[in-house]
Amino acid sequence: MCGFAGVLSTAGYNADHLTGHARRMIAPIAHRGPDDSGIWVDERAGIALGFRRLAILDLSPLGHQPMQSPSGRFVIAFNGEIYNFRDLRRELEPHGYTFRGHSDTEVILACFERWGIDQAVRRFVGMFAIAVWDTHRRELSLIRDRLGKKPLYVYSEPGCLTFGSELKALVAGPSFNRSIDHAALASYFRYLFIPAPKTIFRGTVKLPAAHILTVRDASLPLPDPVCYWSLREAALAGLANPLTRPDEALEGLDALLSDAVRCRLQSDVPLGALLSGGIDSSIVVALMQEASNRSANTYTIGFVEEAFDEAAHASRVARHLGTDHTELLLTGEDARSLVPRLPEIFDEPFADPSQLPTLLVSHLARQQVTVALSGDGGDELFGGYNRYVYGAQMLPRLNLLPSALRQPIAAGIGNVPAATWDALRSFASSMLPWVPQEHFGDRLHKLGRLMNAPSVGEMYRSLLSAGWQHPEDLLAEGHGGEDATEQIVDGREPRQLLDRMMLADQMTYLPDDLLAKLDRASMAASLEVRAPLLDHRVVEYSWRLPREMKLRGQVGKWALRQVLYRRVPKEIIERPKMGFSVPIGRWLRGPLRTWAEDLVFGDGLRASGLFDMSEVSRVWKKVQEGHQSAGTPLWAIVMFLAWKPRWQV
Repeated sequence: MCGFAGVLSTAGYNADHLTGHARRMIAPIAHRGPDDSGIWVDERAGIALGFRRLAILDLSPLGHQPMQSPSGRFVIAFNGEIYNFRDLRRELEPHGYTFRGHSDTEVILACFERWGIDQAVRRFVGMFAIAVWDTHRRELSLIRDRLGKKPLYVYSEPGCLTFGSELKALVAGPSFNRSIDHAALASYFRYLFIPAPKTIFRGTVKLPAAHILTVRDASLPLPDPVCYWSLREAALAGLANPLTRPDEALEGLDALLSDAVRCRLQSDVPLGALLSGGIDSSIVVALMQEASNRSANTYTIGFVEEAFDEAAHASRVARHLGTDHTELLLTGEDARSLVPRLPEIFDEPFADPSQLPTLLVSHLARQQVTVALSGDGGDELFGGYNRYVYGAQMLPRLNLLPSALRQPIAAGIGNVPAATWDALRSFASSMLPWVPQEHFGDRLHKLGRLMNAPSVGEMYRSLLSAGWQHPEDLLAEGHGGEDATEQIVDGREPRQLLDRMMLADQMTYLPDDLLAKLDRASMAASLEVRAPLLDHRVVEYSWRLPREMKLRGQVGKWALRQVLYRRVPKEIIERPKMGFSVPIGRWLRGPLRTWAEDLVFGDGLRASGLFDMSEVSRVWKKVQEGHQSAGTPLWAIVMFLAWKPRWQV
């Protein structure tokens, strides 16, 4: 895993200027590649590529980047791993291609020579962000992997295009506009992240997953990127060609998952796994143990707060599988020491509280290994979230009620404080047995918000929104604009609501929250993390599984469970789903309170003119009174206020 940055300009920079720009742009992302660096420039073309290397395959100088193809046509800066590069190499060798080293980068270049960029990328199995300059056509291609595992940002203004693995590289470029995009800010406060293609800055975009952006002239407006693989089309194709024999479907899934894990064990450096003890990470570690001739190193983070702690579950799985297991407890005091680093690591506002344990477990693993496997993707692909169960059952029913009836009921629910509903729980729950007893008042308020929504898509958006349901109540400007999640769920295809909810999560929440969090946190520790469950072949296969092999009654991830039960006893695994969450509200009342209070009630917040101060004060008060549902919305405010003085000057 590595990092790169570059510039394409019509400003007439000489070679020294181009080299200086590239060097300044890769300096802030040295953590992505502490082992080596390189710069390549073409003064006549006005292009510079800069690279930072984390050596994983071919540790010799033969893996140095930027790398030029033997013919001299292509020059590449590549972040990621191509897991089938040895198969591709064997396919190329009979056609006269020779290789100096054994890195996947050399194979990528040969593939471009043989098949062209578009057709070559379709053959890759892996995670990647690529910048490649075609010296013959004098054009730059920027490429991102199918699921969006590896980031790629692009900034454009007339005469200047900059690009890189993180926003901080673009900020260090020859020119950059730091103006805030207020629609992106509204999306951030709703979701805790900014959905692609937007970023927090005007003029800067995230290249969407599975797209190629080709630029020939930096003086022209940025062209539209071209899709080379469609998740939507993969979903529709899978649903149209379902697997009809459950036993054969399970065997196929088992074999495919085994191969996805096996090919991700390629490494010339020490390798381990992140283990929570849940279904997803446990199956990855179990398959990893099967494919390896030695015990895997596994790592987990626990919490002092028992309601959030999964360390004991992870330990039981590790003992059963025989891994060399390490665990570390995360306390509120640990969080206090980590939070000053977050704005630097997540260089646009990001407020998924699980960023804290993800960062800590990455640093824990990096003490012993350079590569780690993770279980990310299992919930989105195989129906693991409780909101799928709840949404599939409740949203169509709620939508059948006339809005003239829903809205008064919703208002009535919302007018009664959550604490009062908790006090009335024994009476109210007898009439509403399907509302979970835990945090009864907060859950009733969530039901009220769902009933207020005008469409199923907006209802699901409300279920997914962990931050502010209505950012316009908080912000003086900006309302988020079009919402991809809402559009997908309200669409006509796929036909089933469950499938549309899962597709929406795979296209938005997965790349822009979970994978962004994993990339930034792990790379801050110079750790490469690989996600076998998100092999695109597994994604395509998952859409062929019958729905009852994903969600069966109240149980999600049914098929994954069956594969895991072949290797780990059911009683070790089965427990209520916890999710990778943290006691953020409790910490904001305790060890993080003074730090947060200085940000929230300091001069910067009022001077920004961005917020309705009465809303900020209201949510602060709710957190201090112990309202569970207010912790994450306040965290979103605090994270933005910590980010702003560092990046928006």
